[in-house]
Amino acid sequence: MMKNKVKELRARFGYSQETLGKEAGATRQTIAAIEKGDYVPSLLLALNICRAFSLPMEEVFWLEEEKK
Repeated sequence: MMKNKVKELRARFGYSQETLGKEAGATRQTIAAIEKGDYVPSLLLALNICRAFSLPMEEVFWLEEEKK
């Protein structure tokens, strides 16, 4: 399962969902869905989100192993 710190980082940087969406080329609704874990972004969108924060991918997104 892919996890992320998008909501935490967005708050730290003072971005609204709308602002981050515009920076990353996504809608506010898509950013909200990513934050809730309801949507896994494409590689391109994930890279654009990381670029908006000027952070490497592994500081924003990571894989968490599912428990069996």
